[in-house]
Amino acid sequence: MSASAKGANAPSRELLEKLFRTAYKIRIFESEGIKLYRQGLIRGYFHPYLGQEGIATGVCAALKEGDYIASTHRGHGHCIAWGADVKRMVAELLQKETGYCRGYGGSMHIADISQGNLGANGIVGAGTPLGVGAALANQIRGSDAVTVTFSSDGGANNGTFLESLNLAAIWNLAFVLVVENNHYAVSTRIEESTRDTDLYKRGLAIGVESYQVDGNDPLAVYELTRMAVEKCREGKGPILIEAKTFRHMGHHVNDPGKYMPAEELAAWKAKDPVDRARSALTEMTGIDAAQIDAIEEEIRKEFEDAVEFSKNSREITLDEFQQFIAAY
Repeated sequence: MSASAKGANAPSRELLEKLFRTAYKIRIFESEGIKLYRQGLIRGYFHPYLGQEGIATGVCAALKEGDYIASTHRGHGHCIAWGADVKRMVAELLQKETGYCRGYGGSMHIADISQGNLGANGIVGAGTPLGVGAALANQIRGSDAVTVTFSSDGGANNGTFLESLNLAAIWNLAFVLVVENNHYAVSTRIEESTRDTDLYKRGLAIGVESYQVDGNDPLAVYELTRMAVEKCREGKGPILIEAKTFRHMGHHVNDPGKYMPAEELAAWKAKDPVDRARSALTEMTGIDAAQIDAIEEEIRKEFEDAVEFSKNSREITLDEFQQFIAAY
């Protein structure tokens, strides 16, 4: 099956502005975060979400307070779309005590259990069983909360992918599995790892209602996820969504991505999700350029303030870190 925003009821200005603000905030966080990495302020790995902003933006806009998400190693966008405090996110990346995990987690392990963010994960595909576990717990509690797990085309080849989804199906869990198909597992092209590259069909094979959507269209992602979430709350889950997209650079900041065909990358950049969110806002609401500029400046200022806050925050000492490690 396929999904599109065409034919849907006209979206509100509030929704369209939210989608644009979220997508643009992710874009600024990632592009400016790369600069901080280059300055030596961020240690470890940094996997940008550039080019994939439409997925997290659309999915999280369809959820409500009390729902849950489980993320991936490329998880900054998920956290931001879920409403994370940019100051605490930057502080975590800069290994500061004011970060979400007091600086111990860094880029790949931001989490906020108190707000239903089960966290990013350095193990490919590992968020899927975590999400199913959370969905089972909610069912046992009698809650109508929906759990969304973000996975990837690479994660779809992990054994836990079908094992977890099959359990969710047997138990009719309120669980949505979102496969962010950016065509590459690190540098391995999807055609080199699976014969049928339409990954949503894997859900159909085990009786799970499954869809494919243009992941670079935030509004289409939102509309499809809203439908999926409504069905899950009615006890008709789980649902699998494959969102087709393409990252704008290599696997991480030190990967030049030379294996990505230049023509294909250019074609996907022409369908940039941030540009499409901006266009939808301007074309459907009549908002003018000055108002768009004001939104963008507000978001850029928010990130600048977050960097200043983080730089002035205390870094965990070596003794504190060793004590933390010893405790676990």
